[in-house]
Amino acid sequence: MDELPIIDLQPLLDGSEAGLKEVAANLGAAAREIGFFYVRNHDIPQTLIDDVFAASARLFSAPEVDKMALTRDFFKTNRGYVPMKGEHLDPTKPSDLKEAFNIGLDLSADDPRILAGDPFRAVNLWPDLPEWKETVLTYFDAVWALGRQMHRAIAIDLNADATFFDDKLDAPLATLRLLHYPPQPPAAEEGQIGAGTHTDYGNITILLPDDVGGLEVQRRDGTWIKAPTIEGAFVCNIGDCLMRWTNDTYVSTPHRVVNDTGRERYSIAFFLDPNPDATVSCMASCQSPERPAKYPPISGADYLKTKLDASYEPVKAAQ
Repeated sequence: MDELPIIDLQPLLDGSEAGLKEVAANLGAAAREIGFFYVRNHDIPQTLIDDVFAASARLFSAPEVDKMALTRDFFKTNRGYVPMKGEHLDPTKPSDLKEAFNIGLDLSADDPRILAGDPFRAVNLWPDLPEWKETVLTYFDAVWALGRQMHRAIAIDLNADATFFDDKLDAPLATLRLLHYPPQPPAAEEGQIGAGTHTDYGNITILLPDDVGGLEVQRRDGTWIKAPTIEGAFVCNIGDCLMRWTNDTYVSTPHRVVNDTGRERYSIAFFLDPNPDATVSCMASCQSPERPAKYPPISGADYLKTKLDASYEPVKAAQ
């Protein structure tokens, strides 16, 4: 398999039972075989996609001092600006050659979840750019809705009710991450690339890459293949949390970013993690006496903390 499968989501979004089953079968096959796939006919307008890319470029072209003002409490909240080399996805290699900006579920400062100190609940930090917040939040809501729709197909593929994930993703620890990768510099350290080899943490990632390319996916046999941009399509992949829920029926796939094109690269990733109080435990259809649950139950918040701590600990230790 040298190419990632392409899944047409229109039958799912049309709302018919037959369409739900069709997409469930296609998505399930991709999740089991390589864990990465494209989705097209997703109903997210191209105008919104263009707007969010323009917003990302505006943010990353801002003065460094303005961007660094948006780093407040990042390790606690998972929100705000991550400077160049501020993340360490592959602990065996130097830090990543990228900068990023994260937002989560948009909550007001007086939201009871923030006042109670719930984990990873925080106000978003916003750059002082006209209409920027509105554009990014509109995109966040669109891909969040798409991710929940896709989980209905996932549930059907796993022999659960289509609504199985509904109450586990209605107030998620989801992250929308804007990413900027400069061209790979000649003076980069040995093994230092845009994003080191890693698997994603959550249930599913919905990635919007630009036309520069650079994403590479590791097949089950260890071979690396390129994942070129397909116009009008998202790149999606299974994350570690869904792997845990499915008792390794679905397996998350290592991937990396190598920007050796000589061009600036931008991408926009939406990581759909479950609600903080959702119990991530083996689904009934994914276990049996012959195949018992491999992982103990854990809350969505505790699970995310273990993953983020591993990614940022080397950077924190160096500060």
